[in-house]
Amino acid sequence: MRKEPLGAPFAKLWFAGTASALGVGLATVATPLLIASRTSSPLVISAAQGVAWLPWLLFALPGGVLVDRVDRRKVMIAVDWARVVLMGALAFAISVGHADIAVIYAVLFLINTGEIVFRTASQAMIPAVVPREGLERANGWLIGGVTIMQNMIAGPLGAFLFVAAASIPFWANSGTYAVSAILITMIAGSYRVTPKASESESAAAAAVTVAVAEPGQAGEPGRDAPRPHPLRVVWAEMAEGFVWLVRQRILRTMAVLIGLLNVTLTAAMAILVLLAKDRLHLGSVGYGLLFTVMAAGSILGSAVGDWLIKKVTATWTIRIGLLIEAALHLVLATSLNSYVVGAFLFAFGVHGALWSIVGNSLRQRLTPPDMYGRVASTNLFIAAGGNCVGALLGGVVAAKFGLTAPYWVAFVVAVLVAAGTWRIFNRADVAEAYAAQPAAPQAEPSPV
Repeated sequence: MRKEPLGAPFAKLWFAGTASALGVGLATVATPLLIASRTSSPLVISAAQGVAWLPWLLFALPGGVLVDRVDRRKVMIAVDWARVVLMGALAFAISVGHADIAVIYAVLFLINTGEIVFRTASQAMIPAVVPREGLERANGWLIGGVTIMQNMIAGPLGAFLFVAAASIPFWANSGTYAVSAILITMIAGSYRVTPKASESESAAAAAVTVAVAEPGQAGEPGRDAPRPHPLRVVWAEMAEGFVWLVRQRILRTMAVLIGLLNVTLTAAMAILVLLAKDRLHLGSVGYGLLFTVMAAGSILGSAVGDWLIKKVTATWTIRIGLLIEAALHLVLATSLNSYVVGAFLFAFGVHGALWSIVGNSLRQRLTPPDMYGRVASTNLFIAAGGNCVGALLGGVVAAKFGLTAPYWVAFVVAVLVAAGTWRIFNRADVAEAYAAQPAAPQAEPSPV
């Protein structure tokens, strides 16, 4: 059966994402190498991951409200140009020798604050630029493109460029943000969804009206009701997105599960540079190649994801992925062979791509367009909470109990999570969620 093309707007969105992903990947590999060149403390190294994820805890939920209120394309452009300036400033500081750890932390914090809004807006644009039946394919293309650039190419390239000059990966990242901004500017149309008045906002307005009305005047016909305080409305809208997600059993379970697993996964990955150096005896390029191997698995998962999920079912895609995650941590805890570790990182890459396709497509299918920013940001908030805690936990546990301790903890948690959620992801419930229709029609871009 011939598949319809995903369209020019999606192509531009895809090229923008892959361009910026290359720069992000270069900086992602170079940052721990940069910090490790200044300190050997596992806590200081892993704290960089914590700083990078902290904005997701602070701003993810308000970011979702913003994305549901503004033109999603325009906010992505603004964020990209801001990141051009920030990453360029960090690259300059490294070049002149003034990039101490505090400066690196500060830029990581600000860059990831922008990433919250950018990623939420990007996910919210996808249902507006591709047909519903193309969501899995579109998500697979996006994940595959980002993975090729961010991990497969940027992994060894970032390490190589860092050896040449520490500032080069960061200059490149600044340039790719500029390319992304230009490509997104070329997407025609307005991507702002006009939401209907939500129940939570109406309740906030009613509460304010009752609070300020004089006795005997509340609810008088023709009397203008006072507008609720903006902060009250923002809180109400954030709560509405959170409550909507909580009421969706499958999406709720996946969000909580990812949050828990991210604690242990990020703890493990935060000290992977030390594991590669001390136990696998790999240099900077070898460490970068670990990301390349994992990226190769993700590319395979992205390429066959649409087909494989239909054949295996989303239920078994989720269940097998849980087993792969547990197995990866067991191997990282026990193996001294870089090839064995690489093989399991490859399998984990396949699992990660398939999980992303299933999770993103389910949210895009189920969520009303005027709430997508808030629902997506709530999911990101939960996931980021796990990442932030895990980034700090990895260094603390490794420093106190040894380098392999975080991997043993991760293995136990993954086994418990798989056992606890196995029945929830049964075939009937997952199929019902996958076939469900959103509460409102998909938003369509309007011409400018």
